[in-house]
Amino acid sequence: MSGRLASKRALILGAAPGNIGAAIAARYAEEGAAVVVAGRRPEAVAQVAEALGAQALPCDITDSASVANLVATANSKLGGLDIGINATGWGLLKPFGEHSREDLDHMTALQFTGPFQFFQALIAAMPQGGSIIQISSVTATIMMDHHAAYMGTKAGIDHVIRCIAHEFGGQGIRANSIAPGGTADAPMSGGGLGLPAVQALYHREIPLGRAGVAADVANAALWLASDDASFVTGQVIHVSGGQTLRRNPSIGEVYAAFQHSAQ
Repeated sequence: MSGRLASKRALILGAAPGNIGAAIAARYAEEGAAVVVAGRRPEAVAQVAEALGAQALPCDITDSASVANLVATANSKLGGLDIGINATGWGLLKPFGEHSREDLDHMTALQFTGPFQFFQALIAAMPQGGSIIQISSVTATIMMDHHAAYMGTKAGIDHVIRCIAHEFGGQGIRANSIAPGGTADAPMSGGGLGLPAVQALYHREIPLGRAGVAADVANAALWLASDDASFVTGQVIHVSGGQTLRRNPSIGEVYAAFQHSAQ
């Protein structure tokens, strides 16, 4: 099969119907990659795989044994791994003082410890090198109210990506993050961005004048995984229409927009 990823073998963790992981998987399959998709909901992952002619595997990123088994199984099924992507996340919105220890433990397991161990397993499975991609967030750089645990763990794992790029470049490993802004057609932020009043708030803060869509992120992930980006590593690539030049709306502005939409 021809394409920019012909002969490449990709593992995408965090794929479910309609989300960014699924969009990346579809883009990779279009460009000739052999793809394994994974996630904690087997039925959802199977639905993505069936649509693409890809393979599906279950994995709970908060379970170290599950992560190790995923990488070993995908490596065996594909005969090696060239690309590994973590697209998991939990969009917890809660005031800073109300974050419980349970919230913090779960967020850390999902967005720091789990990805760290996933990347460890990928590096071991890529002795001849490969491309590792973390799906981060614009909020790892610019502020958003009531989002501290999410933002902090995303920012932390971005720095781990830099560490991987620094320590394993000699092995041929390239490691980068992609930081989307709000993604209008993805489950995590699509509900709010479907409301005209909320859209208007965000469009005001995005120089290109629109919210992103999953295809924007998938296109960036295609480039980073391809040989076109063979000299790019240790970077956070923002796919946010330039929003880091401005700001996120305040929580008060967002609540007011929701109330306006409900009237």
